[in-house]
Amino acid sequence: MERILSAIKPTGKLTLGNYIGALSHFKDFQDQGESFIFIADLHALTLPIEPEDLRNNSRDIAAFYIASGLDPKKTTMFLQSSVSAHAELNAIVQNYLYMGELKRMTQFKDKCSKMADTAIGMGIFAYPVLMAADILLYEATEVPVGEDQAQHVELCRDLVRRFNHRYGEILKLPKAVVPTVGARIMSLTDPTKKMSKSDPKGDIFLHDDPRAMRKKIMGAKTDMGPTVTLDPQEKPGIANLLTIYAALDRIPLEEAAHRFDGYRYGDFKKAVADKLDEVMIPFKARYQEIVDSGSYLDVLRDGARKARAVANKTLHKVQEAVGLLTL
Repeated sequence: MERILSAIKPTGKLTLGNYIGALSHFKDFQDQGESFIFIADLHALTLPIEPEDLRNNSRDIAAFYIASGLDPKKTTMFLQSSVSAHAELNAIVQNYLYMGELKRMTQFKDKCSKMADTAIGMGIFAYPVLMAADILLYEATEVPVGEDQAQHVELCRDLVRRFNHRYGEILKLPKAVVPTVGARIMSLTDPTKKMSKSDPKGDIFLHDDPRAMRKKIMGAKTDMGPTVTLDPQEKPGIANLLTIYAALDRIPLEEAAHRFDGYRYGDFKKAVADKLDEVMIPFKARYQEIVDSGSYLDVLRDGARKARAVANKTLHKVQEAVGLLTL
């Protein structure tokens, strides 16, 4: 049986891109193997964040997890910070990755290019080390991630090979799983940029009311020519809307393109907005019910207890392998 692990970082308001790229797939993984889905709140501290925002974002993600169809009987859901083994394993495995490798990480270089040296914390630099610890603790064989995180999973694989070569078969080799449809949802105002939690007009936030979501779809930037055709290079705006529709309807992109081939832009946008209503209205109602009841708290507590039992076994194996006394 596969063991599947993934997470979302509570650093801002979740977008439709987060729903399509992650949340909508999680309920499928829980039927394919043993799944561990957590809230990466320690990772959220790598950049400045207000304490109240971190708490609220973490609550929201927990409720969104459950609203998206995750079943606590099938999936272990928990806060990263509730399992101390994450930090403990991080302290060990950081010694088996090198500065040159971490400097080559694309996400690190992108973030640093926008920041002064005095603002770049060690947490940003060592982000992939903690991510590797997250993965290895649960002996995950599959790690669903967005395209921007796949490089980090490859670095984790390098770490496993290096560690096991020295100490024997201690750590499990994971592989990244990137969704084939909706892996990268772009901004509605600039379809050359990823939907990224920072553009109020170009991003559809899961907290937006249905009317606001619909308005953003109808106002999405389109391309030259009056009718729909799938051409990501010449028509990136239409390609993005087709990707959104295909992901929400859970059909291949080519099927969505065939369905709307030749449609006028206005009619096509209306169809995308209707599909968004069909999916988001019940999802948001379920989310609000979970938040109001506070049921997510019990789910996180139970999940942390289960996660600790698994994580501590892996931590103990690693501690023994490297020669630490385990008392």
